[in-house]
Amino acid sequence: MEHTEQQQIANAANIIRGGGVVAFPTETVYGLGANAFDEKAVARVFEIKRRPYFDPLILHIDSMDWLDGLAARIPEPAKTLLGRLWPGPLTVVLPKKPAVPDIATSGLPGAAIRMPSNDIARRLIAAAGVPIAAPSANLFGCVSPTTAAHVRDGLGGSVDALIDGGECAVGIESTIISFMNDTPLMLRPGGTPLEEIEAVIGKVIIPASGELANQSPGRSAAHYATSTPLARVRDAAELANLTGKVGLLVFGDIDAGSLPPNVAKTEFLSKNGDLREAACNLFAAMRRLDAAGADIIAALPVPNAGLGLAINDRLSRAATRKS
Repeated sequence: MEHTEQQQIANAANIIRGGGVVAFPTETVYGLGANAFDEKAVARVFEIKRRPYFDPLILHIDSMDWLDGLAARIPEPAKTLLGRLWPGPLTVVLPKKPAVPDIATSGLPGAAIRMPSNDIARRLIAAAGVPIAAPSANLFGCVSPTTAAHVRDGLGGSVDALIDGGECAVGIESTIISFMNDTPLMLRPGGTPLEEIEAVIGKVIIPASGELANQSPGRSAAHYATSTPLARVRDAAELANLTGKVGLLVFGDIDAGSLPPNVAKTEFLSKNGDLREAACNLFAAMRRLDAAGADIIAALPVPNAGLGLAINDRLSRAATRKS
């Protein structure tokens, strides 16, 4: 098995060096990656994903040594934060150097950079010898993939290789913090809770919804969408007002006897109220409810703290239907 995994990584690294596109696991979600310095390869990532070119990509690195070649400036708070929380589900936006192609940053002056903690991802980047520009390995605006099967379902054979690394450990995308100005901004809540970041560097500003829409991945109003309409409800009593069969998404436990008869299927993010477990289960649970034949998916409340901030962000955007 290890030998096979090494061969997969070596093959994928060769493909990336040759201008190809590879789907690979990270601790957050599966990524759709190409050589960040190869403009044609990066363009193909946008094409496969059907991603608008105004939505920037994240550059994945395996070592701090890459930062000097990618970032023109690294503020001290950023250095402190990365020293404490990298590798992991944290992306920082820093002023970019000319070596970073504009297509990877959607013409923005900042580059989004992350060092994943997933071993396969790190080994792939090291073997390729280049930063890998990668969004999530799914069609734009849809539910992110946390298993190789999700990637196959969404992208089919459009990628040159897929490394199956099992289920993603975190299951929700990275937190994105911008250091482009004097005050750090959280452009996307994610797998590193805001409380952990503020414990290291102090106050981080959260832009209002709708602001800075094209400044980082995952900020478009309608995102992470299921094919089945998704609605957020305040409590179980509100479920009876929904029309048709309901697929229910629950944080914590719930008495099945208290649910109205229109609830056809229930998915539990975490019966014991563990936000890390809930984040890990979110996208897979959304996919199962989407395939259950319900008329609507209803999501009960999740605490808006810790990883709950990221979970609620994904649910709110999923509830905003694409036109």
